Amino acid sequence: MQNQITIDCPSEILLGLHLNAEGFADYLKKQAAISLFKEGKLSSGTASAWLGISRLAFLCMAFDAGATLLENSADDLKRETALL
Repeated sequence: MQNQITIDCPSEILLGLHLNAEGFADYLKKQAAISLFKEGKLSSGTASAWLGISRLAFLCMAFDAGATLLENSADDLKRETALL
């Protein structure tokens, strides 16, 4: 099941970012996936599937944004190795 979320966005934001509505939606989706991953609320596998990219591509993108793979906790290790 897919859900669609609609948000209001002033034209000034799109103009300032040099993005159209679709480009801004893609940007927000990537940022949300990275943020949720960094907070431990989304696994890298789920995030990559949501974005339609490989897990490796997502992890590279997330690491570039300051994410870490593991914080030395058992929960992190279990989450990240569950899909292997």
